[in-house]
Amino acid sequence: MKLEQRVVVITGGGSGIGRATALLFAKEGARVVIIDRDLAEAEQTASLVRDGGGDAMAFGADVGQPGTADANAAAILLKWRRIDALVCSAGVSVGGTVMTTSTDDWDAVFRTNVNGTWLWAKAVIPTMQRAGKGSIVTFTSQLALAGGRGNSAYIASKGAIMSLTRTMALDFAADGIRVNAIAPGAIDTPMLARSFLRHPDPELAREKARLRHAMGRFGQPENLAEAALYLASDASAFSTGTTLVVDGGWLAA
Repeated sequence: MKLEQRVVVITGGGSGIGRATALLFAKEGARVVIIDRDLAEAEQTASLVRDGGGDAMAFGADVGQPGTADANAAAILLKWRRIDALVCSAGVSVGGTVMTTSTDDWDAVFRTNVNGTWLWAKAVIPTMQRAGKGSIVTFTSQLALAGGRGNSAYIASKGAIMSLTRTMALDFAADGIRVNAIAPGAIDTPMLARSFLRHPDPELAREKARLRHAMGRFGQPENLAEAALYLASDASAFSTGTTLVVDGGWLAA
């Protein structure tokens, strides 16, 4: 197994990509910690892990709230004495241009997407430094590379995460900590479904997005879980500061 006995924290693990990642990592031997704003969803993911014979903890937490990641990390270390990997998949999107996005919405997107990544990295890096190894996987977006319309806060936040990933990779390479990002295309998750509801014709918007991919389909959460497994495991031992694009050919189209 690729992650046997390793402890992995997964933010946004209550649904979508985070849940698929938790289930795959558990099958690969990891003890998984599910962090999600919705405690019921986090507990459901943990229950699914346990049903499959794995070990899991669940916390209901706002990843962007200062102090929360530190408190959760302390509880994890008290129980399992280590944190080997962090997958930051918690994310929100509100839509809107710079003219139509409110200050509150802009701040909310950056609070979860950027601050949540920063605060959790800050919480786990010290224990990784003591161990002399660790892996952090962040989530950016193909839109941070290609650009996009009507989603300025989200795209800006994902660009910030890509830059943060690179600088963390350089800052902590000497400590044996690898930091890499995944840039997904459109993935068939609840967040994607909600994004189409912002359009006057949600079905038309969905079809246009589907056809924007060279492969003519949306990705599945399991596709991203496999990418996260590669980056979290020793299979990517010589990779740090990179962005792995998993976009169904969006950028090539």
